[in-house]
Amino acid sequence: MNRRELLKGLTVLPLAGATPQVPQSTIRERDIFKELGIRTFINAAGTLTYMSGCIMRDEVVEVLESTSHHFCMIDEVQDKVGERIAQLVHSEAAMVTCGAFSAMTLGLAGILTGLDVRKVEQLPHLAGTGMKSEVICQKSHNERYNHAFLNTGCTIVEVETVEDVEKAINEKTALLHFLNIVSNAGQIKHEEWVALGKKHNIPTSIDIAADVPPVSNLWKFNEMGFDLVFISGGKAIRGPQSAGILMGRKDLIAAARLNSPPRGFTVARGHKVNKEEILGMYVALEKYLSNDHEKEWKTWENRIAHIQNAVEGLKGVTTKITVPELGNVTPVLTINWDDTVVKLTGRQLRDRLRDGHPSIEAQFSGLPLYHYQAGSDSIDPAVAETLKGGNLVRVTAWMLQPGEEKIVARRIKEELLTASV
Repeated sequence: MNRRELLKGLTVLPLAGATPQVPQSTIRERDIFKELGIRTFINAAGTLTYMSGCIMRDEVVEVLESTSHHFCMIDEVQDKVGERIAQLVHSEAAMVTCGAFSAMTLGLAGILTGLDVRKVEQLPHLAGTGMKSEVICQKSHNERYNHAFLNTGCTIVEVETVEDVEKAINEKTALLHFLNIVSNAGQIKHEEWVALGKKHNIPTSIDIAADVPPVSNLWKFNEMGFDLVFISGGKAIRGPQSAGILMGRKDLIAAARLNSPPRGFTVARGHKVNKEEILGMYVALEKYLSNDHEKEWKTWENRIAHIQNAVEGLKGVTTKITVPELGNVTPVLTINWDDTVVKLTGRQLRDRLRDGHPSIEAQFSGLPLYHYQAGSDSIDPAVAETLKGGNLVRVTAWMLQPGEEKIVARRIKEELLTASV
């Protein structure tokens, strides 16, 4: 290329440092979902990761957009945001992670390495390092998400009784872990678990990834004495789906930070959270805490009641509204029908709602949400039999946008009537 051709090419490029001017109308009007053929839907199922979690608050989206135009140091953002979050959740310290799973890996990594950079660089290779290598949890608490701990090189030791814990604790024990959503299944309860950790000077942690609401869970377990608490940010808090929060003891959070980006050569180098997500997570938490939670609950009840009223009078159909004791504590509507009257299975109704216009996602079994894995039909094999011959769907209202309850009610009623004998 000669000089004249080079100069000619430069005339069509923006000046160095200038931002290309894209008409705002063009940005707003572009429907990238339609352009790529991606299905969008009304979410009457809940905050499942494979369904993209939640819809972020408008304030969060604004922060993501506004902060994307500036540079800043990631560590400074984590420092400032961590201080504010810690105050809000009544913990010594906190940091934003790329989800609750990441918080688990980073929390344990911090316990193993402390502030020893050489140990940080050695994870997950624990042999010959002097680092501890075992995490103890109750058998009923050893869910698949504990794989986050395996990423550090540690192994899981299952127990069932206090006596089992006493026998299992040894010089390799790094952590005593508790899973809140199945706390009713284990013999050892929260306070006793914390007491065991303090007795043996071993950190205790709790996974409350999806356990808000109630809002009080954001500080309840910190005040109870757990050393580390892990929570998702892209569920009820309605922050970025790729964000979460690790909160707890100041020394452990500092060590977790040493294992996290922007530092390289760490087991969690791939756990990047950029400035937009960190700041967005903070704003989402701030907004969630300032909600009128009683008013919000009433809204959910009204939406669920509207759907229930639309179908409960249909022949062969029965309904029931329940509130789970654990997990996402929100109103849930279960719709059952007599399959001699309504020739339809739960799976078939789910599929018809999914394939209709507009598309709607609902649950087609009575399974708790935590049984679901990567896809809508991918569940724990141990409970897969529950789905055979099922004639029910479950609907939640807390992820519905205003007015969507009317669409959900109409479509479910239509499908039940169409399938009626």
